[in-house]
Amino acid sequence: MAKETLSVNRAPVLTLWAAVVAERLGFTEEEALTLGRAVAGLNAQAKGRRLGIFKPSEKKAEQAREKKADEQFLVEVCGRAVPVKNTDEGIRAVHKDKEMNPASVRRYLKSKFGDALGTVRSAMRNLAWAYRPRELAELAYPLYEQFRPDVPAGKRGWGAEGDLDVGLIEELTQRKARRTNSVAAP
Repeated sequence: MAKETLSVNRAPVLTLWAAVVAERLGFTEEEALTLGRAVAGLNAQAKGRRLGIFKPSEKKAEQAREKKADEQFLVEVCGRAVPVKNTDEGIRAVHKDKEMNPASVRRYLKSKFGDALGTVRSAMRNLAWAYRPRELAELAYPLYEQFRPDVPAGKRGWGAEGDLDVGLIEELTQRKARRTNSVAAP
């Protein structure tokens, strides 16, 4: 079991986890990266509204009526409905009518995790693959809540870094394996 702990904000942790979950659910790595980034962005936006950091726009309904019909649809990942578009390169998450770039998400993750990115991604993949896709679709966010970095509550925690314990992610994988094996035992 890895003893690695790193200090990181929750947003890149959720981005990476949601991308790994999306891959387990059948999306390509490129598609999954954009979905993961969108999930983290939607989560941050919702939290920011709860904390009063972002104010809802009074013009939302008016702006929505001005939009033209588009090829966008929703994909659920980690309990979030992510707006996506089918492109020549595959499915891409969309933010403000613009397709997200998987290379940009890769750079973001590398900048946040540094040399630990491979270790963290591997631990997350092992955890995701310990579950059947349907089961993971339901449990992805509650699993994230178990290993996400602990930060102060409220506005004090906004943007704060906390410790991500890779060993805890591996422990969750081992617990799932023990439960699965005990169910399969005669």
